[in-house]
Amino acid sequence: MSTVTAEQITDLNAAFEKQAPQDILRWAVETYGTGLASVTSFQPTGIVILHMLREIAPETPVLTLDTGLLFPETYALIDDLEARFDLRLTRLQPELTVERQAEQYGAALWEREPNLCCAMRKTAPLDAVLGQYPAWITGLRRDQSEGRGTTPIISWDRKHGNIKLAPLATWTESMVWTYIHAYELPYNALHDQNYPSIGCYPCTRAVAADGDKRAGRWVGHNKTECGIHVQSN
Repeated sequence: MSTVTAEQITDLNAAFEKQAPQDILRWAVETYGTGLASVTSFQPTGIVILHMLREIAPETPVLTLDTGLLFPETYALIDDLEARFDLRLTRLQPELTVERQAEQYGAALWEREPNLCCAMRKTAPLDAVLGQYPAWITGLRRDQSEGRGTTPIISWDRKHGNIKLAPLATWTESMVWTYIHAYELPYNALHDQNYPSIGCYPCTRAVAADGDKRAGRWVGHNKTECGIHVQSN
């Protein structure tokens, strides 16, 4: 159950627009305590949030999706930050291994039906556990894509029946990288090879330096989101 009403969410969004992410995170920790989880794919924004939480509430549960199809660089980064920040990290895995999925649905399902592949390897594993937490933190930012341009800082997540927080929604990419460099935080080596948004290796490509930041995801498909941040009706 949510500890805030719809009216309070509206008021909180107005107040949070002017507050620092650390203040928003402190409010979340004070409000939800151990019922708060951080969901991250270890993109730059997520790394900033993890660093802030390390100072505010280091025992916060951290959830990440191990699809079995991540880049080696991504696995190396996860291992590094888990040890460096002493994260309470849970790696969520899909029911089917990549090999079992190929046996049941055919090889390279992501090429033929990327929505189904994402649903099985990302959305379903997260859905299975996220409803256990009254509130969760995400690294969504408004400048990431047109579809994320109206991302609220706090919202009611109808799909999971809990509160969803995007404490860095108002930040820009430049602000995120300034923070990372200022604190000398590790980040995915692929970012230095023109991979601004990094997902599973079969569905992620490098992009032109001046291109859409998410243009390298699901190239050739009319798809811009894996489904985690798509609300049900």
